[in-house]
Amino acid sequence: MGAFVPPAKRYSGYIFDCDGTLADSMPIHYLAWDLTIRQLGGQFPEDLFYSLGGVPSTEIVRILNTKFGSHLDPQMVADKKERLYLEKLELVRPIVEVTQFAREVAQFAKVSVASGGIFTAVTRTLEAIGFANDFQFLVTNEDVQRGKPFPDIFLEAARRMRVDFSDCLVFEDSPSGIEAAKAAGMDYVLVKIR
Repeated sequence: MGAFVPPAKRYSGYIFDCDGTLADSMPIHYLAWDLTIRQLGGQFPEDLFYSLGGVPSTEIVRILNTKFGSHLDPQMVADKKERLYLEKLELVRPIVEVTQFAREVAQFAKVSVASGGIFTAVTRTLEAIGFANDFQFLVTNEDVQRGKPFPDIFLEAARRMRVDFSDCLVFEDSPSGIEAAKAAGMDYVLVKIR
């Protein structure tokens, strides 16, 4: 699979995105998005979906409205999509290289999850891949005012871990997540499984 190359340098804090980084859940998220948008008479091309990884769901709906001239209610669509995703959680699998590395570094450093998803979906995804209680710190899109690509979510994770942002390493799979890590002044690792 070759998800990533483990870094040689040690950090005091490790921040992991959830979807597409710890969990191979992005195809299931796309399936839920596609079903939701099609039911409402819209479209969501797969390449556009993957380019928006990490972007909050309500913001994704606003982007789709602008791009396709639709008038979908962002909160209603986001809620419907999340319900469909949660119904398909049994399809989610861990990204083994990353989950093993997270468990290894947790023995000597602080670890957190910082996800653009909502708390319920993130915690249920972590449970589905066997990480129900492995992370002391969890930051979701609901904990910050601005989602990825802004740095807020990673800065909040560093604050909660009580680790200087310059001594944190972020694991991300999406362009917006990498942009957020750079904006936070943090080193990062791109996780690529496709």
